[in-house]
Amino acid sequence: MDRKLRNKEGFTRRDFIKGASLAALGLAVGVTVDSKDIVKAPVRTKVILIRNKAAVGADGKCNPPIIQDMIDQAVRVLFDVDSSDKAWKSMFKPDDIVGIKSNVWGPLPTPPEVERSIKKGIFSAGVAEKNIGIDDRGVLGNDIFKKATALVNVRPLRTHHWAGVGGLIKNHIMFSPEPWNYHDNSCADLAAVWKLPIVKDKTRLNILVMLTPLFHGIGAHHFDREYTWKYNGLLVGTDPVAVDTVGLQILMAKRRAYFGEEKPMKPSPHHIAFADTKHNLGVADLGKINLIKLGWDEDVLI
Repeated sequence: MDRKLRNKEGFTRRDFIKGASLAALGLAVGVTVDSKDIVKAPVRTKVILIRNKAAVGADGKCNPPIIQDMIDQAVRVLFDVDSSDKAWKSMFKPDDIVGIKSNVWGPLPTPPEVERSIKKGIFSAGVAEKNIGIDDRGVLGNDIFKKATALVNVRPLRTHHWAGVGGLIKNHIMFSPEPWNYHDNSCADLAAVWKLPIVKDKTRLNILVMLTPLFHGIGAHHFDREYTWKYNGLLVGTDPVAVDTVGLQILMAKRRAYFGEEKPMKPSPHHIAFADTKHNLGVADLGKINLIKLGWDEDVLI
């Protein structure tokens, strides 16, 4: 695999406003972001983008060894250590109970190859297999998740009828017994889910699956493979807002390339900006995100 590493820094405010920045998202919905209302975020937050041209084969199936290698490389760089075992051990202890919050949406679920690679990593940290669970819609009734001391959040990125995009912030909505309560104003306050006791401060790792993202859709359950493509990537970080921000930039770039013009999301995915400015969950400003790119760089789009 191409081990080339490049550090993407030096984004300007102008670059940010061209994309889905706080300002752009605010203007799209008529929201003014007052600087006095913004809680200052860390200076930089790290996001790893790793791609491999062979991650998804011609048959549409994932290549397990390559997926494993991509995740191992990503966590090593994310935590700045020389082995993936050290990375996993920095996240989890042997006495942890770990829930892997996946996504089972039929047309574009979290690939089992990704789930298995994450489980293997957690196991390498000394966590007993009986204390590792994978679930999505059943998390509230799952004993592992009810007792969990730690979570991993993983799902594919796609456009979404109610939230603009379905990403990592939204993936935790099933931890609420009443998820429909978060649908107002295009799911603007999705980040509030992360304050629920079953979730709060437990998510150690976020992986946004960018293997075959869905960049366009119309309607609540729309899916057309015409609007997916083999990006063959994973976005990995500890900050779900930062990872979603980078993922959104890639989707928007793909939409521009495909449609030949600016094609704003409908509805606007302003929940990502509000996760930063209103809920202080993470960083939605590209100027404060240290994006590190690994591997295949053809048509990287960011």
